[in-house]
Amino acid sequence: MNPAMKMNPISIRATLAALLLATAGASFAHGDVTPQPVDTQGLPPLGDVWKPENPYRQNAAAAKVGSSAYNQNCARCHGLEAISGGIAPDLRKLDNECAGLKDAAKKSACVAEMDTYYAATVRKGKVRNGAVYMPAFDGTMQQEAVWAIKSYLETRREKPL
Repeated sequence: MNPAMKMNPISIRATLAALLLATAGASFAHGDVTPQPVDTQGLPPLGDVWKPENPYRQNAAAAKVGSSAYNQNCARCHGLEAISGGIAPDLRKLDNECAGLKDAAKKSACVAEMDTYYAATVRKGKVRNGAVYMPAFDGTMQQEAVWAIKSYLETRREKPL
């Protein structure tokens, strides 16, 4: 081995320690991952029975609440302003299939299906082969907050090509 490439044990330990600290810092960079409470005062209450579609669609107050709720609960994985860094889905594209439809009945059916998918995913989470890809928010986030976040995401929609 080339003598210039040899590292003494102290240098190896120091390098490993630096890597460990850097990795530990990155893993805690997202902060508290416990679902954060969402203040939905000012939004019409929705009751205990989950709505099949977003009742706050195009509601500016709901989108504002949703923006805050998104930043507190979703941005750590899905990206600031709903712009994904590539690991978690880009939620600006969630309704793209529906946005481009010209037929009103098909568009309405598509939107209803996407709302159902969205609510089910947020409530139940996503787990594959024992790995949690998205935590379940059922019981920790009320319906008003979930639909307010969807209203916010609809304002961030990336226009389909």
